[in-house]
Amino acid sequence: MDLPHGVAGEAPEGLEVPPALLRALPGETLHPVWLNQLGGRTFRAGDRFAKWMPAEHAAVIEREVARLRWAGQWLSVPRVLASGSDGGGGAWLVTAALPGESAVSARWKAEPARAAAGIGRGLRRLHDALPVEQCPFEWGVARRLARAGRPPDALGPPPPPDRLVVCHGDPCVPNTLLLPDGSVAGHVDLGSLGVADRWADLAVATWSLEWNYGPGLDDVLLDAYGVEADPVRTQWYRELWAAT
Repeated sequence: MDLPHGVAGEAPEGLEVPPALLRALPGETLHPVWLNQLGGRTFRAGDRFAKWMPAEHAAVIEREVARLRWAGQWLSVPRVLASGSDGGGGAWLVTAALPGESAVSARWKAEPARAAAGIGRGLRRLHDALPVEQCPFEWGVARRLARAGRPPDALGPPPPPDRLVVCHGDPCVPNTLLLPDGSVAGHVDLGSLGVADRWADLAVATWSLEWNYGPGLDDVLLDAYGVEADPVRTQWYRELWAAT
C-alpha cells in the first residue's frame, strides 16, 4: 500500500494468508490486521500474531527476531514463539500478543492528547530501560545512510548527540500499544532498534502524531517524555528519516 510512513495500513478482509503462516499455525483462523508498504502482512490468531514479509524484505524479520529477544530482557515486547523462512518466498514470525490496543485504534484516535502523552511516557521508559552499553545493535546516522545507499555527507553534518539511548527505530504511533488508562502496554515492530541519539526517535514520534491524529500535539508528547522541544535536531532527524 502506498501510505506515508507511520500511518496505519488497514488490512482488507480476504487478504490472502501466505502458505508459510498456514503451516506455522495449522488449523487456526487467521484474521488480517495489517498490510504495510513493503508487502508485509500481519494476522491475528487468538492470542498470537503472525507476520510475513516477502523474500526481498526477509531480513526485516531476521532483524526483528534478534531485537525482540534482546529487548525482552528489560522491556515489554512481543515474545517470539517461532520464526522461519518459506523456501525463497519470504520470512515469517509468530509472537505472543501483548495486552492493550494500538495507539491508532478508533478508541485512541478519539482521545489523541491522552494517546500522545502515553506514547511520550512509553518512549521515555524504553529509552531509560534498555542498556546502551549492552546493546549489540546500532541505528546511527552513518549506518542508516549506508543502508539506504546514500553517501555519508548526503545531509551534511548531523547535530551533536543530545543523549545516546537504545532507540526504537520506528517510533511511529501505530507501534505503541496502550492500556485503557493510557499507560503503555508495550512496543511492537522493533526491527530497527539500536543505539542512536534520542532525537532520532523523538523527531519521528512527534511527526507521526500529525500523520495519524493531526497537528498540535508535539508538546504533549515531549512534556510527557520530559524534554524541551529541539527544533534543530527535530528537523535534522526528520530529514534523515525521509532520506532513508
